[in-house]
Amino acid sequence: MSDRALRFDPAACLELLKPITWFAPMWAFSCGVVSSGVGGAGRWHVIAAGLLLTGPLVCGTSQAINDWFDRHVDAINEPGRPIPSGRIPGRWGLYIAILWTLVSLAVATVLGVWGFAATVLGLALAWAYSAPPLRLKANGWWGNAACGACYEGLPWITGAAVLGAAAPDGRVLAIAALYSIGAHGIMTLNDFKSVEGDARMGVGSLPVKLGVEPAAQLACVVMAVPQVVVVALLLSWGSAWQAGAIGLLLAVQLWLMQKLLADPRGKAPWYNGTGTTLYVLGMLFAAFAIRSPLGPVLP
Repeated sequence: MSDRALRFDPAACLELLKPITWFAPMWAFSCGVVSSGVGGAGRWHVIAAGLLLTGPLVCGTSQAINDWFDRHVDAINEPGRPIPSGRIPGRWGLYIAILWTLVSLAVATVLGVWGFAATVLGLALAWAYSAPPLRLKANGWWGNAACGACYEGLPWITGAAVLGAAAPDGRVLAIAALYSIGAHGIMTLNDFKSVEGDARMGVGSLPVKLGVEPAAQLACVVMAVPQVVVVALLLSWGSAWQAGAIGLLLAVQLWLMQKLLADPRGKAPWYNGTGTTLYVLGMLFAAFAIRSPLGPVLP
């Protein structure tokens, strides 16, 4: 079928953009808004534009880019996806990725200099992650770091910056960075579903490089340690009850991790629905802890 023969299929296009993945960056942006300490009065249009950008637009763009450049891998791992199944034929997957990039840049103008700059950076990482010549995902260390930044740290910092109309303070940057590091482990768990295809197509995910069990152990450490540091920082800043709440959430995660490690490939989707949920809930506690202008600020 030629590109011109495409009949627009809204369901296939929506599936290409993977709405289920939008939650993480939208949540992180919301945490950034909370951590800014600035009320939403008169700024609701900015918050709405930020949520639209971080979720359906920039994250959706990254999913379309990834599906296009991973179409051969998906033909092995997930042959029912829109591109390998032929429901989005020809080069239309690439065209959608380009179109969504341009729409994202247009909407980003609403967010001012900080929001536009963050959008440019996020889109650059999205293309670098999947597309040659960089194709960061070919190396699990770099690829997961880029994903962690795009899903957690960058949206958080963007939310704080656009609401405050200034660079966020040191506490915001520190907490956003720590949760980005932890997200590296979440991305590793996400790679367990595609080990065979990644190995055959030369994608060096951490489960391929290290083996499934060592990668799972590493993922658990990478998810847990930043949260320990967050708890310690919040205690030092006088936010005892928020630190305690995050500590309790982490304790439950550690219990769930024991079950995950008993069957990493089988339990990874289950952990993403349980342990990862507790992880992102802790982000909100941290955001409320640092939203007050009172207390020490990192230099």
